[in-house]
Amino acid sequence: MQYPANTLEHYWMPFTANRDFKADPRLVVRAEGVHYWNHRGERILDGSSGLFCSAAGHGRPEIAEAVAKQLLEMDFAAPFQMGHPAAFEVARRVAALTPGDLNHVFFVNSGSEAVDTALKIALAYASARGEGRRQRFVSRERAYHGVNVGGTSLSGIMKNREAFGALMPGVVHMRHTWLPENRFTKGQPAKGAELAEDLQRIAELVGGNTIAACFIEPIAGSTGILVPPTGYLERLREICDAHGILLVFDEVICGFGRTGKAFAAQSFGVTPDMITMAKALTNAAQPMGAVAIRDDIYDTVVDAAPEQSVELFHGYTYSGHPAACAAALATLDIYERENLFERAAEMSPYFLDSIFALEDMPGVTDIRGYGMIAGVDIAPGPVPGMRGYEATKRLFRAGLHVKFTGDCALVAPPLIAGKSDIDEICSILREVLGGMEE
Repeated sequence: MQYPANTLEHYWMPFTANRDFKADPRLVVRAEGVHYWNHRGERILDGSSGLFCSAAGHGRPEIAEAVAKQLLEMDFAAPFQMGHPAAFEVARRVAALTPGDLNHVFFVNSGSEAVDTALKIALAYASARGEGRRQRFVSRERAYHGVNVGGTSLSGIMKNREAFGALMPGVVHMRHTWLPENRFTKGQPAKGAELAEDLQRIAELVGGNTIAACFIEPIAGSTGILVPPTGYLERLREICDAHGILLVFDEVICGFGRTGKAFAAQSFGVTPDMITMAKALTNAAQPMGAVAIRDDIYDTVVDAAPEQSVELFHGYTYSGHPAACAAALATLDIYERENLFERAAEMSPYFLDSIFALEDMPGVTDIRGYGMIAGVDIAPGPVPGMRGYEATKRLFRAGLHVKFTGDCALVAPPLIAGKSDIDEICSILREVLGGMEE
């Protein structure tokens, strides 16, 4: 099916070069398994699980049927002062997967909302403890924590910030963890744990008792897959404990099997105080996100409020939406029934070996990876990001969808992908990226 350009004009597309796209659109009209099909009927292998969210593959009938059944039974229930059983069941199922005592779950509609919710919970917790001085937050350069004002303030990617002014005050950024000497490291780099001392220096500068929380992606995802150095996350945990700072893991990308366990916190053996999540929670079949919160944080905020009063003045019209809950329950069933987290752990060595085999290509300047996610840097052109953008278009035309950030390919196939799918991803990457060097 062909679409004339004027039918595309009214949609202002997110994170897209709109003028260029509408001159040469890359439209997809169907998805199943590990593939999309474009409007010409050509098959496109999904090398990035959509946007790291379709972990169980596309077109899962179990999820669609659960959503349809729920919509016919009850399409909406107001989440304020009223509840429905599925929301409580999803919370229970998520709490069963989270590490430690992160047993209370607040539902939102996206990763961006999850981050802003965690910010507010951290402030509410400090207030309930009589620590109102804790108004500051710490994040990292090259971090991505969504696009709401709070998350953009935490984020450390210049292009996501420069047009929007000063944003939220009181945010301090640590250095990122990419080091030249760690190039082409498979798994956790050996060097760089000392970068965690940035948090200690910040605490000594502004006062650790003025910092509410430190936000960290266990693996910095959208910026280019920065795997934490050995000992780095452990040291952050120690510093947070020493100063009473909450440690928040943003697992919107890492969560639900991407690292071979339910959450990267478990893969790396470090338990935070809150975890933000979204994307693969519903296999992207419905918008949904969540924040998992440590029991004593919940108890402190709730117990500080008078009886029969709202304890946290925060929420969304669509928090715990019935259709989203139905999608989440069906998705969690698939993960359990098909052992997809375990499958990811088993497939990871083959995936990483295959991706790292691209190291010999002249235009590839670094490769990083862990579990079922990897970043492949290509040499930039005169304008940073332009070669990555050109590669995005060439790969799509060659039958592969891969998300690029700047000049880095973010490769994260669905967890159902087989060795032949991984082989095809790497073959197309080699052909297309190699052709750009000729």
